[in-house]
Amino acid sequence: MIILKEVLTKKDLKAFVKFPFKLNKNSKYWVPPIISEEIKTFSKKENPVFNDAEARLFLAYKNNEIVGRIAAIINWLEVNDQALKKMRFGWFDVVDDINVTKTLLDKVIEIGKEKNLEFIEGPVGFSNLDKVGVLTEGFDQIGSMITWHNLPYYATHFKKLGYDTAKTYSENIMEFKNIKPEFFSRIQDLIKKRYQLRALNFKKNKDILPHTDEMFDVFSKSHAVLSTFVKITDEQREYFKKKFIGFLNPEYVKFVLDKDDKLVGFGIVTPSYAEALQKMKGKLFPFGIKHLLHAKKHAKTVTFYLIGVLPEYQNKGVTAIIFNEFHKTFKEKGIELCVRGPELDDNVAIQQIWKNFEPVVNKRRCTFKKDII
Repeated sequence: MIILKEVLTKKDLKAFVKFPFKLNKNSKYWVPPIISEEIKTFSKKENPVFNDAEARLFLAYKNNEIVGRIAAIINWLEVNDQALKKMRFGWFDVVDDINVTKTLLDKVIEIGKEKNLEFIEGPVGFSNLDKVGVLTEGFDQIGSMITWHNLPYYATHFKKLGYDTAKTYSENIMEFKNIKPEFFSRIQDLIKKRYQLRALNFKKNKDILPHTDEMFDVFSKSHAVLSTFVKITDEQREYFKKKFIGFLNPEYVKFVLDKDDKLVGFGIVTPSYAEALQKMKGKLFPFGIKHLLHAKKHAKTVTFYLIGVLPEYQNKGVTAIIFNEFHKTFKEKGIELCVRGPELDDNVAIQQIWKNFEPVVNKRRCTFKKDII
C-alpha cells in the first residue's frame, strides 16, 4: 500500500531533500545538491518566489519507507499575467514502481483541479532559473549543479501513464581545443566599431554587483520570447544574487556595453562543481567548502550558465565579442572542456550561436504534459 504524506515539518522537509541521496547512492553520475540550500529553496522566509507562487511537497511511503517525492507548484504570475493555466511539478524522484509515480502525479492533478488549472507539466521549478526536465539520453554522463539527473525508468513511467512530451532540451559538450577563434575574433572587431560597443571584464565579484539589475533586465528581454519564460520579480533578483554570486569566478562573467555604457549583452560561465559536489555529499561543513573552493580555482571544465542579448542587438554579432573574451580567459586558465546546460530545442537563435564550436550532444531531456480533466 502506498501512503502519501504532505511535508509540513522541518523533519519531513529534510527527509524530502535527502531522499534522492538514498535513491542515487550507487550512481557515479548523480550530482547531489547542497542540503542546506535545498531547504532554503522551500522556505517562505528565505525564497521570495513564494510572494507570487505556492508549492506543496509530498512524500510517498511504502512499507514505512520513502519511495518517492514531488513538489506541486503554481506560479501565479504565469497563471494570471500570462493566462497559462499550468500546474507545475518538480523535485520529482521515485523508485521503479509506476504505481508510486501515479500516486504522486495524481495528487498534483487533484490540486490542479481544485485551482481550476488546465494542464500539468514537469519536472520544472518555479521559473527559468530553476532545474528542468527528465533525462532521456546521456545516463552515463555526469550531471551538473544546474540539472536534475535520473534513471531511465522515469520517462517510461510518464509515457505509460499517458503523458505527452511537452518541451525538449539538449545539452552539449565542446572540447576547447576544437573551438576555432577565427569564427569570432575577426568579426568582433568589426562589430565593436560598427555599433560602438566594448567588452567589460571583471576581477572581483563585488564589481559585478552594480550591474546585476541591468543584467536581469537583459536576460528577461532576451528570453521573453521563449515558451518557458516566466517573469522574475525584483525580490527574486535579489535572492538569486545572494544565492549564485559566490559561485561565480569574476573572470568568467563577460559584459558588452554600448557607447553610453548601457548593457546590451552578457555571458556567465561557472567552473564545473560536479565532482566537488559529489565529494561533499550535500554538506558544506566541515570540508565541503574546501572542495568548492578547489573546484572554483582549479576546474578544467566550465559550464555555460546564462547568455543574453537585447532583442535589438540580436543577429548583429554581439556574441562574437562575448566569445572572444571567453576564449582568451579559457586559454589562460587551461580550460579543456566546455559544457552547455539545457537549451530548448526550438530555440533556433541559441543553436546558431554554437554552430561553429563543434558541439556534441551528450544529453537530452524533456518535460511531460497532460491535460487536467
